[in-house]
Amino acid sequence: MAWSLVISVLSFTFVVYLLHYSHYLLTVRNGLDGLLEHLWSWILIPVFSATSYVCYDFYRRNVTPNHTIRTSIDHYIAISSLSWVGWYMRRKLEKATKNVKQAQDELLLQRLKDNAETSYGKEYQFGEIKDREEYVRRHPLTRISHYEPYIQKMLETKECENILTHKKPIQFAVTSGTSGKSSVLPMTGEQRLAFFTHGIAVVYNSLLQSLPENKCIQKSLKLFYTPRWRESAGGLPIGPNSSSPTNSKALLSIYSTPKPGFEVLTEPEALYIHLLFGLKDKYLGMVEANFASIVLIAFQALEMQYKSLIEDIELGRINPDLKISDETRNELNKLLSPDKNRANELRDAFKGGAAGLVKRVWPTCHLILAADTGVFTLPASILMETYCKGIPMYSPLYAASEGLLGVNIWPEDKPSRYMLVPGYMFFEFIPVQHCDEDQPQTLFLDQVELGKEYELVITNAGGLYRYRFGDVVKIAGFHHQCPIIEFMYRQGQFLNVRGEKISEKTFYNALMKAVSNWEGLKLTDYCCSESLLISEEGEKKEYAPFYHVFLEFDSTDGDAMLTKEQKNQIDETLCDLSYVYGSFRKKGSIQKMKVYMVKPGTFQGLRKFAIETTQASANQYKIPRVVKTKEAAAFMMNNVI
Repeated sequence: MAWSLVISVLSFTFVVYLLHYSHYLLTVRNGLDGLLEHLWSWILIPVFSATSYVCYDFYRRNVTPNHTIRTSIDHYIAISSLSWVGWYMRRKLEKATKNVKQAQDELLLQRLKDNAETSYGKEYQFGEIKDREEYVRRHPLTRISHYEPYIQKMLETKECENILTHKKPIQFAVTSGTSGKSSVLPMTGEQRLAFFTHGIAVVYNSLLQSLPENKCIQKSLKLFYTPRWRESAGGLPIGPNSSSPTNSKALLSIYSTPKPGFEVLTEPEALYIHLLFGLKDKYLGMVEANFASIVLIAFQALEMQYKSLIEDIELGRINPDLKISDETRNELNKLLSPDKNRANELRDAFKGGAAGLVKRVWPTCHLILAADTGVFTLPASILMETYCKGIPMYSPLYAASEGLLGVNIWPEDKPSRYMLVPGYMFFEFIPVQHCDEDQPQTLFLDQVELGKEYELVITNAGGLYRYRFGDVVKIAGFHHQCPIIEFMYRQGQFLNVRGEKISEKTFYNALMKAVSNWEGLKLTDYCCSESLLISEEGEKKEYAPFYHVFLEFDSTDGDAMLTKEQKNQIDETLCDLSYVYGSFRKKGSIQKMKVYMVKPGTFQGLRKFAIETTQASANQYKIPRVVKTKEAAAFMMNNVI
């Protein structure tokens, strides 16, 4: 198919060129001036050359058989455009990293100038601020509570520009609420465009440089879901701004799921459709999701439902028991036809078990694209040891509801690191030892030190100024002058019953060290809770606080239980890794942690519970390593074995 398209285009351009040459002969024969000929040459020769290059480039990308001519051209246009934008933006980024002070100063002053006449800008006299030092003196460090009155006003009116920003928001983004309750933040068109140009395009450029096999025109299995939207009084959508079918319409043709599949709003049914059409396409090149946990959940569901999915492929239909509308079912059924050969291939692939399953199901799959840091470290490691064994994982972006913060331009390096983007987000840094202070002194992007940890402060395009973002990062290196960071933990996601501040990473390291030698037990998920959140009826009250630890295992022995010694190992290892925790334990200021095994599927149940009872969407939900609500803690206790 690719060859025939190339030949057709080349033939067309060759005919055009012959016609042009015939015109030239006629003009010479008639003694006309040659100026017209030269003008035609200047136009046609570049056009012919460019067309020939496009045809050659299209052919060498190896279009897979499951593409139609239309979808392959759409796919080629999409990734070629992305590639060229990425090439340009990467060079712009490189320039900014060579003088980060200048890039940051220009960004800040332009942002203040743009918003000087807003209600907020007038209140804080943005028009009078001449440099970053004056900005820090005039404007306090802020948290979300500072903005809630302004955002509430924006939610209640149609005229919501010129309050926090001079531009009208295009959406109100709902945060995931991992560290507490969800918040609503205004999002401008500039933020969405910058996420694409400064983020996605740059990492795509990096991906092609490091892993050129991804240049093939192969579809991807993209695991994301259409969110349920609300509207503000002014008619603006309220919902997550993470990647979803709603804000990725221009790219849907590159995914294995057909467009009608994205109209299914319930996650179990939508996931079934994703898996069905993904399995049908033998030539998938990539599996994508926002987070590694989403990929893991999908493959766990695949293991449980593969027999039904294979039967649907063999019969060429959507499972009649799947709860979707008749209209959607009919549209999807039109896209299916019986495929006994593929069904038999899949049955053989599943005989080998979980390890290396992805490579057996999709032999041409080159990459898993998903976040693998922070709370996603454990699910990423499970994927790499089981389903995705032998396939690299790339964590491309450091981003949040507040906007794009960093890009990973080293796809093959582990652990994943992110270079902060100096030309888009204005950064400040609070040394971690001063995080408890209300208004600590901050450092700028060009003042941070290698190896030190800082709480991030941002000024973004959506109306957040000197906003305490809440992430704690470590400066792992520099690219030219620009800091490269490793994500450490999120403020609020540490254990702190007596001021000990055990970070998410410290607890994870202690847990992994303790469980690594437990035979017959493989940890699949975990979380903690502080004792004050849980009322234990009938048990003796402890005078000192402690941690509850909930562990879910993929056990090779269904009756295996944790011994008292194993439970104690976690507490003892944490004492070794955290001097402060060990000191509190010795003094009796913190009691020994209580460790529980929970039923298989508990954490998937927690995810479903959180999505149903909070504003978090399936695309943005993160398993909280530290449970912060009584309701979630009670859910975990109800699933203890």
